Amino acid sequence: MKLYLASLGCAKNLVDSEVMLGRLIKAGWRITQDPQNADTIIVNTCSFIESAVNESIDTILELARFKSSGACRRLIITGCLPERYREAMVETLPEVDVFLGTGAFDKIVAAANDDLNIGRCFLPDPNIASHDHQESLRVLSSSYMAYLKIAEGCSRHCTYCIIPKLRGKQRSRHLEDIVSEARDLISSGVKELTLIAQDTTCYGTDLHPPVPLNRLLEKISELSDNIWIRILYGHAESIEDSFIRTVAEHRNICSYFDVPIQHASDRILKKMGRNYTSGDLYRLFDNIRSTVPDAALRTAVIVGFPGETDKDFEMLSTFIQGICFDNLGVFIYSDAKDLPSNKLPGRIAKSVATDRYHRLMTLQQKISLLNNRKHIGKNYDVLVEESMGNNLYKGRTFFQAPEVDGTTDIHAGNLNIGSFVHVRIEDAFEYDLMGKIV
Repeated sequence: MKLYLASLGCAKNLVDSEVMLGRLIKAGWRITQDPQNADTIIVNTCSFIESAVNESIDTILELARFKSSGACRRLIITGCLPERYREAMVETLPEVDVFLGTGAFDKIVAAANDDLNIGRCFLPDPNIASHDHQESLRVLSSSYMAYLKIAEGCSRHCTYCIIPKLRGKQRSRHLEDIVSEARDLISSGVKELTLIAQDTTCYGTDLHPPVPLNRLLEKISELSDNIWIRILYGHAESIEDSFIRTVAEHRNICSYFDVPIQHASDRILKKMGRNYTSGDLYRLFDNIRSTVPDAALRTAVIVGFPGETDKDFEMLSTFIQGICFDNLGVFIYSDAKDLPSNKLPGRIAKSVATDRYHRLMTLQQKISLLNNRKHIGKNYDVLVEESMGNNLYKGRTFFQAPEVDGTTDIHAGNLNIGSFVHVRIEDAFEYDLMGKIV
């Protein structure tokens, strides 16, 4: 029996998809990249914001047509979309045979084999779901880079965020389990391990006894000198000095700090449920740069949040100019009735929010270009990712995270995908770099 799986959304969702595929292969299923030939189709969905909901529904409807024009006899929807909209999905999408929530990934084999016997919708409490992936054969999306999920869920109460409702409270994996998976991934040839969670820098605070993130990083760092370790999805409230020092002290831990701040107006931060001020943020980034001089900073912000005035937006713009982030993601506030922020007054017109989005992106383009030009003439290790033909390759430096940042074009002869090469940067653009082997 052949199976096709479409994975939508964030890197954390991708890990869930890879684990599900591993369990399905272990159960005897064969994976196909052509949905037309699949006996069963699975869509692992995202519903974080409105655009993600729309993408999930569009993908489901597109793949549902293979029930009439292809080999598909079973369509399974997993993840955040059924968890968020629950039993209402059954009537909305009659094309779907089974809906599994975020606490039901371990039932994927039974669902694919039509052995579930619990009706069309299974939504167990995600707080009691196991997130131990070590027992599973995981089907990696890349041979040289892997995301390593170190915790599930989130215990914070940001007013714009649905994740705690969809994924439950934070549940950190045990250190030994994570290190064991990291060892297996390195043994399989993975050159970059990217640690992820909803609040990655809060790792271990819920364990008994607590385990600091820096201890986990040190244990993974000891496994090999010939890998990169990267940390995504940090939180300004949970970044400890010990974590920053650990990054500074280990050559194989990328000096890359991903800290989504969401805003820089104290008034808006309070409305968002973020328990820090712009002053706290200035001190945090000053501390990072003084401790790790070559640190690359990435953040994400939201514009158009309820009550955001022109003054609030200017505070955010001023902050971005002051910090000069290497990489910045801008999102327009996405409203929904099941969010606490939906009850806040001061709705911002979409045209105003869109204008603010474009203004920040234009500002960041100028900042990114200036930052990138500073790399010209310098040499960096680059992880080779793709051959573009005509002796041109794409890769990434330590300050370019997978999928979200720019890339480095390399002029060279024969390079092995997944290898590290030493590159001198010769040109810089708004997001990308270009260089040659040295």
